[in-house]
Amino acid sequence: MMSEPDPLPTDIYSAGQVRLIDRVAIDELGIPGYELMCRAGTAALAELRKRWPDARRIAVFCGAGNNAGDGYVVARLARAAGLDVHVVAVVPPERLRGDAAQAWADCRAAGIDAVPFGGPGAAGPLEADVVVDALLGTGLDRPVEGAFAEAIAAMNARSVPILALDVPSGLDADTGRVLGVAVRADATITFVGLKQGLFLGEAPDYRGALAFADLDIPAVARQRFRPALTRLSLRELEAALPKRPRSAHKGTNGRLLLVGGAPGMSGAIRLAAEAALRVGAGLVYVATHPVSLLPVMSGRPELMCRAVETADALDSLLELADAVVLGPGLGRDAWGRALWQRVIATDLPLVVDADGLNLLAERSTPRGRWIVTPHPAEAGRLLGIGTAEVQADRLAAVRELSRKLDAIAVLKGACSLVCAGEQVAVCDRGNPGMATGGTGDVLAGVLGGLAVQLRDLPTAARVGVLLHALAGDDAARDGERGMIASDLLAALRRRANPV
Repeated sequence: MMSEPDPLPTDIYSAGQVRLIDRVAIDELGIPGYELMCRAGTAALAELRKRWPDARRIAVFCGAGNNAGDGYVVARLARAAGLDVHVVAVVPPERLRGDAAQAWADCRAAGIDAVPFGGPGAAGPLEADVVVDALLGTGLDRPVEGAFAEAIAAMNARSVPILALDVPSGLDADTGRVLGVAVRADATITFVGLKQGLFLGEAPDYRGALAFADLDIPAVARQRFRPALTRLSLRELEAALPKRPRSAHKGTNGRLLLVGGAPGMSGAIRLAAEAALRVGAGLVYVATHPVSLLPVMSGRPELMCRAVETADALDSLLELADAVVLGPGLGRDAWGRALWQRVIATDLPLVVDADGLNLLAERSTPRGRWIVTPHPAEAGRLLGIGTAEVQADRLAAVRELSRKLDAIAVLKGACSLVCAGEQVAVCDRGNPGMATGGTGDVLAGVLGGLAVQLRDLPTAARVGVLLHALAGDDAARDGERGMIASDLLAALRRRANPV
């Protein structure tokens, strides 16, 4: 399977870092600020015409600052290209300063008037094929109020697509939180550097499709800044999973033990175990409750299952294993607790999920050599905070999980995060069809299966999260609604053979 084209860079920055990169370009590399603004407007119009080639009527909502300046450039260039352009000014353009004022002056010189939003002579309903959001940009640090909030509501109420410039207005460029109200864009084109807030919090529901324009700023301007995040890429997957040597055998491909499957929860451990097989683990053992033995084994004879009534019965299996997946269907009764304690006490590499995390939350003991895979509610229990607080700043939450537990932390959800020490990666693949019971168990099995093959937990975590998301996207080709976790299994095999 060859690499798919990826139009986005891997490096992601904070909003403050992007502003500094912009200053380096202007102050040190000698690129005039207005030139960068014109490049941004050119890129935005090109994206608009590529995405909506039949659009003939454009409404541009302009606010304050450089984001408004970008909008006025788009309006001027769109008029020059023969499009019917209407500009709605939420802030009187005569209040603009610097490059934004120059953009407005050039727009007006091109014969374009700005109609005020609200008040006497205000813009009524406008006929448009596409709306351009150039209201607020990245500098927003408080809830949107007044005319801006009304303008955003008016834009969202339209039945036409919206292209946001840089960041959808109302979205925090660092956390992805909605600050009161935000534009629900169909597409966003961001400039200079990818902003971390476009991959965090509520951003996936507001940014739409994401495009990027570096504005021809030389790479040297970015190289002095350490990215806040990196995007997981197909190149990383290919590097981690090369074609196997002809001499490979099951022993060289790793021995994985999975522990879980309390009564009534055999499906969780079965899904995890088969996922481990599908990503290439050489030998997969399952330690499960006696009543779950037959359901786990049924239809999958490649799994080596053992009924385990007491923790002591785990010892011989632990001696065989290169790593352990602990938690799918484990339960929190005496049986599950005893097995949990026995596995945690080993020095084997672990992947801890589901009830393994719920039991961990009762003591939150740092251990090292493990991957923890909480969803936001589980992360909140591990950190002693609420789910909403986790979601309000997912980047801070995953970093704290990694620090507190001395773990590689995978914070699941839209745009899952993987934190290993100071390095944080984000996965921008995957889809809402994966929001169904069992997909987390599949991920745990994927991570375990890769851990025993790669013998490198950080790489296994990064590659496993991406592989799982790609398999979910493959499974969603028949529709997101109605997907089930086992739909990912066949796609896992294809994706685990990227070259």
